[in-house]
Amino acid sequence: MNTKPSIPFLCFCFFAILFVSSCKNHKEDEYHSLTDKIKAESKHYKGTSISSEKYINGLNLLEITENEILFSIPNRKDEIKSFKCTECHSKTLKKMHSAGLKKAHWNIKLNHANQEVMNCVTCHNGDNMDNLKSLTTHTIDFNKSYKLCSQCHQKEYKDWIGGAHGKRIESWAPPRVSMTCVNCHNPHSPSFDTKWPARFNTQKVEERK
Repeated sequence: MNTKPSIPFLCFCFFAILFVSSCKNHKEDEYHSLTDKIKAESKHYKGTSISSEKYINGLNLLEITENEILFSIPNRKDEIKSFKCTECHSKTLKKMHSAGLKKAHWNIKLNHANQEVMNCVTCHNGDNMDNLKSLTTHTIDFNKSYKLCSQCHQKEYKDWIGGAHGKRIESWAPPRVSMTCVNCHNPHSPSFDTKWPARFNTQKVEERK
């Protein structure tokens, strides 16, 4: 009968001894992984004393909670010059179309999706023009238009909730105030135009020749 230990068993013993040895020599400020270090270093972290309160005082903000994350956004309805829409839209959109009335929003060009996929009433509630509507016809307040955008742009929405997409207002310090989709994008034509830098570095161009 062969009593010699197998090669896998010897390898296991070697790495076990190595692990125990490394743990004995392990210093208090050294960690096995970056995750361990983050957990240890943040164990007694009580947050920052820096605040952006003084910068956001006086701003017209709306407090929201998305995915259990609490933050504030600008009040959108107060920024829309012609809101409420029913000040002009005294009839439903269907009745206005059938009456052959002149199109009031002559300056708006929809460049968001294919015309066969999207038109005005895809987002606007034709029966209640003071609100938007979801694809499933649920009412969406103009202040929360990001809920409308999130139906198609779920990745960007999740990044926005986490703070990776969009812009902070005034400061990165808490309390958090973030711009919404329509603060940066035109909802009717959301793509940004190509832009050249404000300053053109001619010196670098010469150096690259």
